[in-house]
Amino acid sequence: MKELFRKYKSVLRFLLLFLGSYIVLSLIYGGYLKLSIGDSNTSDFITQLVAEQSNAVLNSLGYNAEVLANESLPSMQLWVEGVWVGRIIEGCNAISIIILFAAFIFSFAVSFKRTLVFFFAGATLIYAVNIVRIAILAIALYQYPQYQEILHTVVFPGIIYSLVFVLWVVWVRNLNLGKKNDSSFQGGERGMHEG
Repeated sequence: MKELFRKYKSVLRFLLLFLGSYIVLSLIYGGYLKLSIGDSNTSDFITQLVAEQSNAVLNSLGYNAEVLANESLPSMQLWVEGVWVGRIIEGCNAISIIILFAAFIFSFAVSFKRTLVFFFAGATLIYAVNIVRIAILAIALYQYPQYQEILHTVVFPGIIYSLVFVLWVVWVRNLNLGKKNDSSFQGGERGMHEG
């Protein structure tokens, strides 16, 4: 059993860090939602902010857009040119995706500063792309309502998850490049001392 544990130590470490980070961050976010929404039918602050920012992007692109609080559900109604195109719910604010991204990054943490910088840069990029994604989805739903199902369930989720995957690949490649640079630097240093 010890041999098996030793053999798969790095895999087990990754799984424990990933699951631990994901669970802790999800619990914190769940607590935020419970405090923010409570028993009311209002959206949480982050979802409202994402809705307002997506609305601003739509208006800056020349569309007459408007977001209104939904009185019966914790969501924001999104209107484009007077046509209701959909609801922005808590799941649309990208926080759950950022938590997934963070859990992966933290499970491959190298140095505190480097990991934190990459996390904040990646989270900011995911958040910004999500706002643009919602705005473009709203335009697509306004222009092509007959494709609502495929746009909402396949195309636009694919965009945000592809971005997260690319960021994960960049993080892992960056770690491998750092290891190669460290080993070549150490080898060069040793050569200078020996010669």
